[in-house]
Amino acid sequence: MTNRFRADFPLFKAIDEHASRENSGLMYFDTAATAQRPFIVLHAMSHFYATQNANPLRGLYDLSERATKAYEDARAAVAKFINATDSREIVFTRNTTESLNLVAYTWGMQNVQAGDEIVVSIMEHHSNILPWQFLVQEKGAKLVFLDVDKETGSIPEREYAKITPRTKIVSVAHTSNVLGTTNPIRHIAALAHQNGAIMVVDGAQSAPHIPVDVQDLGADFFAMSAHKLCGPMGIGALYGKRALLEAMPPFLRGGEMIEYVTTEGATWADVPHKFEAGTVSAGDAVGFAAAVRYIQSVGFDTITKHDNTLSEMLVEGIKKLPHFHILGSKDGSARSGIVTFTVDGVHPHDIASLLSDEHIAIRAGHHCAQPLGQYLGVPASARASIYFYNTEQEIAVLLEKLAQIRAWSGFKS
Repeated sequence: MTNRFRADFPLFKAIDEHASRENSGLMYFDTAATAQRPFIVLHAMSHFYATQNANPLRGLYDLSERATKAYEDARAAVAKFINATDSREIVFTRNTTESLNLVAYTWGMQNVQAGDEIVVSIMEHHSNILPWQFLVQEKGAKLVFLDVDKETGSIPEREYAKITPRTKIVSVAHTSNVLGTTNPIRHIAALAHQNGAIMVVDGAQSAPHIPVDVQDLGADFFAMSAHKLCGPMGIGALYGKRALLEAMPPFLRGGEMIEYVTTEGATWADVPHKFEAGTVSAGDAVGFAAAVRYIQSVGFDTITKHDNTLSEMLVEGIKKLPHFHILGSKDGSARSGIVTFTVDGVHPHDIASLLSDEHIAIRAGHHCAQPLGQYLGVPASARASIYFYNTEQEIAVLLEKLAQIRAWSGFKS
């Protein structure tokens, strides 16, 4: 099966043309950690630095004004991508982690009091647990976990009773980076708002795979990373409802985020610049915008169909292998391209190492979700994550190699 998108990516184009000695034959199944970058993203960033390189927002000369326009155009592209009402509701950050910390250190420190509760799910990435752990420790509040069904990987309806009038913040992953579960954010947000809480969404894994409409979801804050969706590393975005952003104090203080400074104090710039201290990562923002436009050109209908086809093929193949255990749902179409598993008697690190010898890249470990592993009784697992540039032939080869893992590890059956 020919995959027309692979030629858009330098890594895959070289592999497919047998021109890359270093990556010859590589099959890449680690997109949940970071996606590959297409030529269009690399060219957009190179073009910015070659023709528009100046400090945005500060200079009154033409080159700086063009850099400023490129930076703000990138903000508008990201806002459109997730259907924010106003580009000023997009704050550029380093990544999803920084976005979630920004909310915890600003809105959280300002609004959470002793006795309040913050609700997260047990499936959260550490980035959506540690900021809230810090906050409850500082404020004398309580962190409450929503458990998941160990068979389906979803949150049972009864768990939502933990969202109460004591709840101040609900923060849940849109899509789990381990289970592949896509949570019913619209429903959870409605419950949060009914109880007077805000809804924070970790969208790192959902934004690359499904259409995101922050207004329809009912999100008060939505965090995402460019590198998960074919953009550059080191830049992400935080969506926040403008009224909330306006009322929040700055996260970092320094250059550019000020309106006026005296020896006694300062006043802050308008949002979003109040939260973007120092020289901004303009070239990365331009790359971020190029990535979201590229994803839009591929189309989520195409991405979802491809995710589901390959995920179902992989899940069904693994289910036929003795001694293999899939974490979460056994429905490949419900996993957003993420398939996580264990093998009896073989450590996940050994699985990854053995597959690496076969030029196959997967992830192994706790996937920055140790509380989930503890809850499931699985301290480590192997994860293959799929995107629209993977092929059925690659899945077939992966399954063929997985079938040999136990034999390679010294087991006779």
